Amino acid sequence: MNSKELQKIPGARKAAMPGFVPPQLATLMDKPPAGDEWLHELKFDGYRMICHLNRKKVTFWSRNGKDWTERFPNVAKPVTALGVSTAILDGEIVAMDAAGRTSFQKLQQSFGKTGDAGLAFHIFDVIYLEGFLLTKTPLINRKETLEKLLKGQTKRSPLRYSDHVQGNGGAFFKQACEYGLEGIVSKLADSLYDSTRSKSWLKVKCLRRQEFVIAGYTISDKGLPGFGSLILGVYDKGKLVYAGRAGTGFSIKQRITLRKKLDPLVQTTTPFAVKPKDPGLKRAVWTKPKLVGEVAFTEWTDEGSVRHPSFQGLREDKKPRDVVREEPVA
Repeated sequence: MNSKELQKIPGARKAAMPGFVPPQLATLMDKPPAGDEWLHELKFDGYRMICHLNRKKVTFWSRNGKDWTERFPNVAKPVTALGVSTAILDGEIVAMDAAGRTSFQKLQQSFGKTGDAGLAFHIFDVIYLEGFLLTKTPLINRKETLEKLLKGQTKRSPLRYSDHVQGNGGAFFKQACEYGLEGIVSKLADSLYDSTRSKSWLKVKCLRRQEFVIAGYTISDKGLPGFGSLILGVYDKGKLVYAGRAGTGFSIKQRITLRKKLDPLVQTTTPFAVKPKDPGLKRAVWTKPKLVGEVAFTEWTDEGSVRHPSFQGLREDKKPRDVVREEPVA
């Protein structure tokens, strides 16, 4: 894209390339918004990444500002061939399961085995391009610009344009859930890019799933290697509170690997503000609340614990202090 084309984009401003741009985050809702002013995208089950291209140098930043470039060399290479010298792209690194759905568990398993081979970068926004800052550009115009930028990608390319539908949010959400996807993200077509959690971007989940702080583990009564279950917590008004135990969703290898990560964090006292009364914690080993895991579950109990939890994987891109109980807004 040339300078004349970029100058015609509404809200585009000539500016030096910024450093790390924190991503815009969506507010959890209980149902999709109605109206044609909303664009609806699929919600991907992977790692949110801000990708910087600066004169052939590509950098991948996690949502909390960690440099993850070394993890994605095969994804980075086609970014340099986009035909532009500078760009900041917002998207999600994902792995696909056999049914063609994005799978966080498969993404976790790929690290250390195949590296980033087979991973895809689904790109849903462009923040900066060829000397122009687009944070004040309406989303619909940013997506038009992004689609043009990615138009030449082949089916083998790991770079994918994240398309959308306009309006019909309820029907789109229903289809996503019927296909077994995580949910959708709904965005106001005229919204600007705001590096915070806002209500101009909304997310609706088909399944209950969120991050939890790992506060320790229990010793297995069945002789399982590593541990019996992980002890989960969330922060509430700055204090860590108990949220239950996750004992399923692990492979044998994961149990051993997680135990190795947890043992250096072991401490003699509970990290919770109030010691839990759960009788299943008689053989608890407490740890410093440094690790974050993603867990799927069916519902919250009246006591504030998760029912039928299943571990999905570690979330190295999330800070423990940011982990709170997610409740959808009506």
